[in-house]
Amino acid sequence: MKAMILAAGLGKRMRPLTDRCPKPLLRVGGKPLIVHHLERLAGAGITEVVINVSYRAEQIVTALGDGREIGVRIAWSHEPAPLETGGGIRKALPLLGEAPFLLINGDVWCDFELAGLPALEDDLAHLVLVDNPAHHPVGDFHLDAEGRVHAVGEPRLTFAGISLLDPALMADQAPGAFPLAPHLQKTMDAGRVGGTHHRGAWVDVGTPERLAELDDRLRGTRS
Repeated sequence: MKAMILAAGLGKRMRPLTDRCPKPLLRVGGKPLIVHHLERLAGAGITEVVINVSYRAEQIVTALGDGREIGVRIAWSHEPAPLETGGGIRKALPLLGEAPFLLINGDVWCDFELAGLPALEDDLAHLVLVDNPAHHPVGDFHLDAEGRVHAVGEPRLTFAGISLLDPALMADQAPGAFPLAPHLQKTMDAGRVGGTHHRGAWVDVGTPERLAELDDRLRGTRS
């Protein structure tokens, strides 16, 4: 299985930290945020990784190289301007191949066991969902008792930014910038999205404050 890490965003919510440093290279727990993802992938036996880059791309490529020192092989998908999640995946499809791949948002931290995702079978996507954090109390999707994900329904959970996707989800889309969410919702309506409720640690590292809190936690300075 291959994995893709989304790392092409501008990091506007993280300013001023991202004025000179791209968000994936912000350090937390003594290492860049994206290195945590790469190490977890390598630990799960997932060694072929595609990373899309745009903002300050050269800094990310220089810092990580081909990934050999971390135990992975990185293929780079360069975007002259950010293509949003859907467009970024669509552009990277030639690098990802035809088999389902793991997709990870570069700005989350999670202790989910990446090797534990079930096979897609007839589904086009499988999402990892978490309890709603204080900054997003309304959640994103409903997970029913049969493990199916729906765009509507209660109770609601928050998308963790970790998913298993079939390339067919994006293959018929025209190149260009577009979001992923509308395509996921259509696929949910068709009954082809499953989900897992992760009850472990998860952080949306979207603000300098949450970055600092996670850094304290990983360094053992905060309970």
